[in-house]
Amino acid sequence: MVAPSEHGGVSLDVAAASATKLAHVHHDTHDFPEPIPWKTGHAGTVAPLDRDTTWIVGAKAVTAPSPGAPGRGSVTATAVATPTIPVAAKPKPKKKKLPGSGIPARLSIRTLVWVRRASQVFFFALFMYFLFQTAFRGTFAAQADTPVRLPLPVEAFLLADPFVTAMTVLSTHTVYRGLLWSIGLLALTLVFGRVFCGWICPFGTLHHFFGWLLPSRRGRGGVRVEANKTHTYQRAKYYLLYAFLVAGVFGSAIGGLFDPICIAVRSIGLGVIPAAQYIGGRALGGASMVPSRGVQGVADHTQDFLASSVWQSHQFYFHQTWLIVFLLIAVLFANRFIPRFWCRVLCPLGAFLGVFARFALFGMEKDHAKCTDCNLCLVNCQGADSPQGGVKWRQDECHMCLNCETACPEDVIKFRFLPNRKGTVTKPDTERRTALAAAGAGALFLPASRIADALDVNYHSKVIRPPGAVEERGFLERCIRCAECMKVCPNNALHPAFLESGLEGVWTPILIARIGYCEHSCVLCGQVCPTGAIQKITEKEKLGIDVAPVKIGTAFYDHGRCLPWSMQTPCIVCEEFCPTSPKAIWVEEVEAPVRDSKPGPNGEQPAMKTVKLQRPHVDPALCIGCGACEKVCPVQDQPAVYITSVGESRSKTNVILLENTNYNQKS
Repeated sequence: MVAPSEHGGVSLDVAAASATKLAHVHHDTHDFPEPIPWKTGHAGTVAPLDRDTTWIVGAKAVTAPSPGAPGRGSVTATAVATPTIPVAAKPKPKKKKLPGSGIPARLSIRTLVWVRRASQVFFFALFMYFLFQTAFRGTFAAQADTPVRLPLPVEAFLLADPFVTAMTVLSTHTVYRGLLWSIGLLALTLVFGRVFCGWICPFGTLHHFFGWLLPSRRGRGGVRVEANKTHTYQRAKYYLLYAFLVAGVFGSAIGGLFDPICIAVRSIGLGVIPAAQYIGGRALGGASMVPSRGVQGVADHTQDFLASSVWQSHQFYFHQTWLIVFLLIAVLFANRFIPRFWCRVLCPLGAFLGVFARFALFGMEKDHAKCTDCNLCLVNCQGADSPQGGVKWRQDECHMCLNCETACPEDVIKFRFLPNRKGTVTKPDTERRTALAAAGAGALFLPASRIADALDVNYHSKVIRPPGAVEERGFLERCIRCAECMKVCPNNALHPAFLESGLEGVWTPILIARIGYCEHSCVLCGQVCPTGAIQKITEKEKLGIDVAPVKIGTAFYDHGRCLPWSMQTPCIVCEEFCPTSPKAIWVEEVEAPVRDSKPGPNGEQPAMKTVKLQRPHVDPALCIGCGACEKVCPVQDQPAVYITSVGESRSKTNVILLENTNYNQKS
């Protein structure tokens, strides 16, 4: 029996419907229909029966009525000439639901976050470009007195470093002119807070990137929130700051070991770039051996480009650089445990800027009553400066990344000029006794390091400073261990010292002539030195045109290893390479007996013969200690001629000739 339906124009077969229902009950074991992969390419559940559906009937599209749609006709299946394919209406994409109340951050703040990211990329790229350009890729074949200068201020980041300026002023009691740029950075900090740390600092950007690239698996959820809360270990950088500044007052710029810009130049310039050159050189060298002209051409052009814009034309090596690279990897890996580890815990520059950031005109206001403790601000915080509600904000720790306001769904956080400081910590958070102990350690460092024998009574003969370096005590007062001079040296002659000059001289520059010699007319090391530890001398001053030449040491011969002296073998390589005029190395022509290389008849001793030799000597009055003779000496393991620091121009006590000493004074 077919009962009429209440829906107009549509009949319902109750028996058929009941049979269909019983079939589903007995044979369908699922609560919901299985997803059907329609030929339209969409997969999913069957569309509801009460939705209007378009059916393809032959070449026409007919809309099937919904069960509850009045006044519509029916479509019979017998009229279908081709298979019918239902096409469901495309669902609208669901808008992602924001957490909490879902109040979006201000457009200006969201824009500033992207501006900050662009700023980080720009300044890091600029820093790397300056570092690549801290090299001379030309030639010194022109006239010796022709000035050679780098076209760019490659030391600009160091000149703008206020911590370097503070150390230099305290240790030398003078202000080096180039360092006045750091005043601009202090002014920026007084207005906007520690924007340098979050927007400009290349070393901070490096930590930010590695913290994002290699996050800890445990650093999520509650663990991440706990790690981004303010902790007492963040005071360590302030204690380091106090110690380094007090050490500067007593005459040592040892704080350069921990300055982030110095670390970035030293570790990337002396470690990362040479390592990349080593790997790239071997990879491109292997590619050039491939029997394909196209591959060889690409390898050659790539090598030429890199040698002219990224690294030098030959492989550079640096003394003890493995330790520098190891420490860089260690502090980067520490980001897996504490995000922005260096910036939060150890950076003295960040602490120095934090002292001034407490009085910044731009800062945070918080509406604590709106906070729901969702902790999204902590999840995204870079400085661990307590952005969450219910606690006071640490403006001296904030990197001004603005992530907290962007992440807050309750409109709790607002950054603005002249904020209400009731919820801001403005007093130093360090403990008084620990701060005094740190200052005392800085005061005791200088006498503790100098009562050792390295400086006054047992000066190491291999501590050969660059040309233009000031006297040793003044040098240690000014040198910040930035490695700019080592990076720019065209002959790979300058290297970071380890303990050759004592603990105070760690990573200060010394010349190792066996690796490279000091180019006769080059003064680039003084041009890039930001603190005056190496003076900006001219080529004429170095060469001794109208003045006494600059000497950095003196050459000596080991007659037991010199080929003409000990083995009667002709050799004048050192004399040929001596760059001074007249030459500091002169030769003595002699005739010396030497045995024949063939044994005599019947096993007798080889016959003796005479050979003419040119035995080299050094004129200490003309030798400048450049190290060219030691570099080219063919005796490989220990050269027969070597350079020591004696006779250097900068010292009145480290002398070799006696005309300036009491031994040769007339009574």
